[in-house]
Formats: sequence, C-alpha cells, structure tokens
Amino acid sequence: MSDSYRQYVDGQWLDSKSGRLDHIINPTTEDVVATVQLGTVEDAEKALAAAEKAQLSWRRLPARKRAEILYRLTKEIKENRERLAELIVREQGKLLVVARMEVDVTCSFIEYACEWARRIEGDLVESDNANEHIWIHKVPRGVVVAITAWNFPLALAGRKIGPALVAGNTVVLKPTPEAPLSTLELCALAQKAGLPNGVLNMVTGDATVGKTLVESPITKMVSMTGSTPTGQAIFRSASQNLTHVQLELGGNAPCIVFEDADLDAAVDGALHTRFDNCGQVCTCNERMYVQEGIYEEFMAKFLEKVKALKVGNPMDAATDIGPKVNAAEVKRMEDLVATSIQEGASIAYGGGKPTGPGFEKGFWFEPTILVNARQDMTAVREEIFGPILPVIKFRTFDEVIGYANDTEYGLAAMVFTNDMNKIMRLPDALEFGEVYINRGHGEQHQGFHNGLKLSGTGGEDGRYGFEQYLEKKTFYVKFKA
Repeated sequence: MSDSYRQYVDGQWLDSKSGRLDHIINPTTEDVVATVQLGTVEDAEKALAAAEKAQLSWRRLPARKRAEILYRLTKEIKENRERLAELIVREQGKLLVVARMEVDVTCSFIEYACEWARRIEGDLVESDNANEHIWIHKVPRGVVVAITAWNFPLALAGRKIGPALVAGNTVVLKPTPEAPLSTLELCALAQKAGLPNGVLNMVTGDATVGKTLVESPITKMVSMTGSTPTGQAIFRSASQNLTHVQLELGGNAPCIVFEDADLDAAVDGALHTRFDNCGQVCTCNERMYVQEGIYEEFMAKFLEKVKALKVGNPMDAATDIGPKVNAAEVKRMEDLVATSIQEGASIAYGGGKPTGPGFEKGFWFEPTILVNARQDMTAVREEIFGPILPVIKFRTFDEVIGYANDTEYGLAAMVFTNDMNKIMRLPDALEFGEVYINRGHGEQHQGFHNGLKLSGTGGEDGRYGFEQYLEKKTFYVKFKA
C-alpha cells in the first residue's frame, strides 16, 4: 500500500489540476513507494502568487525571528529523523546510514543559515561629495525558485531553503521527480514549526512546471542543482527576465595520486570518493590518475579494498553500495562499460549487474574498475555518476594537470601529495572550483561550493553562498552639515 502526496501551496495540501499521478519506485525492490501528483502550469502560477503575497510580511520580520522559526523546523526534522531516513532509502536507494547523515546535514544546512541572521551587513562608503553618505543595503531578492536533484533530495532542499528564508525571501520548491517524498514531508514539518503560509511552497511535475516557475516575472532568483543540460535550459529560460541564477551542475572530478603521497590515505580517499552513494555524487572521483612509480603498488591495495565492498540491501548495516536510482541509470552503466571495452579498456574488477539471492529485483551495478584507460575514452570524458572508475597512469606533474583540466566541467578535484611545492602550484594550475588535498570529497558549510566551466555558476554555502540570496541597493544620502 503506497502513500499519496499532494502539492503544498499557501499552507494547504492541494490537488493538482492535471488529475495525473507519478509513481515513485523503490530502487531496491521496484515496488511503488508512493504516488505524487503531476502539477500543471496553473499549479506553478498559484504557488508563485502565494509566495509573492507572503514575501512582504516575511521580509519585514526581523531576521532573528525568521531564524527562530527555522530552528524550530530543524527540531521537527530531528524528531522525525528515522522516519525521514527510511523514506529516503525507499525513494532513492542510498544506504540507511547515509540517509541518516543526510537528515542530519539537512538540519545543519538550515542551522548554519540561521547563524547568518545577525550577520546581514551592508556598507557605508565614503562619498566624493561633501555632506554625503553612500549606503549599500543588502535586501532579500523576493521569490526564490528552488529545484533539487535526486542524489541528495532532502539535503539539497535544506541547502536552498535555509539561506533563502533566513535572508527574507519566500520559496517555491520543485523537488526532483525521482525522489520527491522526503522533501514534501518538510512542508508538514514546516507548518508544525510555525512557518507562515506561503513562505514555503512545493509543486511537483515535469519540465513544463519548472519552465513556468523559471520564466515567471514573479521569480527573482533560481537556485538549481542537477545536470548541466538542464542547467543550461534554465539559464536560457531565466534570461527572459534577467533572473539571477545559481546553478550547481555536473562534474568530472579527477583524483590525482602522486608518488610522494601517503598511499594508504590515498587508497581510502579514492575509494570512498568514488563509491559513496553508489557513485551518485557530483564531486565523486570520476577518473583516477596514478603516477607510474607507484602504480602497481597503489592498484594492488586499491583493488583489494574494492573487492571487499559489499553490494546489497541499503537497510543492512553491513552494505557498502546500494542500488542505482533507476533502471535507466543501470542501462547507462552497462553501455558505458561496453563502450569502454570497445575503445580498448580492460575490466580489472566488476563490469555488470550482480546476480543471485537479493538481486532478483532492483537496480544494481557492481563496483567496476577500468584499466588501460586513455584520456580520449568515453568513460574519461563523460560524467559517469555511478560505480565505475577508469584509471590512467601518468609520468609528470604537467602531464597530469593537462589531463585533469581536459574537461568541460570544473566542479571538484582531489590530489594526494606530500610535496608542498606541488600543493602551492595547484591553485593556479587546476581549473576547478573545489579542490581536496590529501582527503576525499565532502564540503563544509562554511566553505564555498562553486563550479567552474559547465559545472555551474553562483555557488553555494558559506558567506559567498548566503549572499547570493541578497540583492544590493545603493543610496546616496545628502545632508546638511
């Protein structure tokens, strides 16, 4: 028996005008977890109107008061931690232990944003004219449209809702169609926490709904996490009204291991950075470069760890890798392996779907290591977003930097080296917005999650991310001395 979810607009759960339903499938069992109503253009417009109406009173509420309500929301989330985590497992397929962490991170995203309630600061600038001040005020943008991705559905919602609301904006959120359930649950918790009607709204549906939200003149900012093609479409749609956009898009992160690295630390970092969340993380180790002097030793240790990974039920604490999110993703993994073999790569481990008890249903794929890879291969050029890793041997610093930068993406990179001369060269050499040195991926709230090239624009987190949700107004104030 599955649950049924409606749209949340202006503090009410409403039926969509379409009358159509989308079925959310459990990636482990292929059972229907719940149905979600497919929204329409009219539903999107209704949500935008509610957000616009609520925004004036919300922005006039002191930021500290806004934060107090959001702190109450995190309290509600924490009290429902296990229920939300299990729902994330059912709709997205990630490990239960990781889903619990996602609920926790959702809270910490919002709590970190709340800390900025007393740090929204403008500037008083010296004027060239006598008896004049220049005041630069930072004010809410207005209505923010937030669009999330399926790999971390709840955390990405918290990442956007927190700073948007603390800054004084209202939000219309379109959750990812693949895994919208945990995000929709936030609405009931927000209502219980006392969030005023219209401040947070959620509509579900296809790209038509998203296009309506992005192109509306009511929308003053779009914050989206997802694929680069979708981000490019949003950028084009937002250009009609010159709407501010913040996009976190695809990645093709290199993981570089130099001869002077701590090999055990590099093995562990490369392992979890590739296979976290079944490789469905935008900052994952997508292509690994190992210097020739340590290649054999490193790969022996690395493959030993890969072979020890357990694929299976994400509710089992002993499982390391759960299912892919859907059947189309598994087909893409199979095609990518087949293409890699045709292009000359060899399979060092894995290469297909696991078989046997427990794998009769579900969207499974083995951890897969491709060796004899080359820079021009499809698996090296494309974002894999799954448990497949091509490995390339390199000789020199300049050679591997050239390999690393040879991509249209620029989100993240990982480098393992104990040579400070190399480390000091990296900020100028690497064309990525987020670089991890001597550890795997995993950004922190006070940092800045920023992609270059086709990996995005605007950035999230920290001071720079929070200020994306604020507009600036400049006042030239003349007075009598």
